[in-house]
Amino acid sequence: MIYTVNDFIYEYLGMIPSSNVDWLSLSEHRLLGFTSGKLFIDMLNVSDIRKNLSFYPHDVKMYLIASQWALIAEEQAFVKRCGDCNDEIGSKIICSRIVERLMRLCFLYKDKFAPYSKWFGTGFNHLEINKDIKKEIITALSANSIIAREKHLVKAQMLVAQAHNESCVTESINIQVAKYYDRDIDVIYADKIAEKVRDSIKDIRMKQYPLIGSLSQVGNFVELSDNPKYSNRIKQLYTNRL
Repeated sequence: MIYTVNDFIYEYLGMIPSSNVDWLSLSEHRLLGFTSGKLFIDMLNVSDIRKNLSFYPHDVKMYLIASQWALIAEEQAFVKRCGDCNDEIGSKIICSRIVERLMRLCFLYKDKFAPYSKWFGTGFNHLEINKDIKKEIITALSANSIIAREKHLVKAQMLVAQAHNESCVTESINIQVAKYYDRDIDVIYADKIAEKVRDSIKDIRMKQYPLIGSLSQVGNFVELSDNPKYSNRIKQLYTNRL
């Protein structure tokens, strides 16, 4: 089948985004494919279109960063709390979920689209980030004790928070390991980072969106997140307010 450039873009992506909420409805995986595939001949100036879609606009990037930190904050104490209740499986599941969100933050700080689950780990391994982040993540995932899992997961969060400060997307944030209220649980209070990042968003409407990230950031949600025909419905998650 032969396509015009616009026909291909609209079938593959669904649209060329013209607003911040448009970007949130697009498949991150497909944005990666469209902007990083090899061009052998470019007589139609596709490279110019790809350049404009090479990464999220600033406010969209900040919204996604705030969302990932907010989602981490919601479960930051649960790795230890599940373990204290002898729920080892639950503790490991939550640990892996926080790890994925930390990995997604690394993609965002490096201005890289994240691939879908099949290539997610491979793409992360290719990121030029502090090697200690990868080390602490792997150690946290493989830990067989609650104490070790919490220790290395918190270290990974601290290192990603450091990467946040090094990226200079906001003013430097003072992040320290502290006890979760009166419990013997170590956290970095990731919600503080989420709030700081959200405050930096200039788009007033976007600043009010629920911090849920994008559907592309939900593992194995491809049938919905990668299907352009659902773009308008996806946008309603933000514009109609949950």
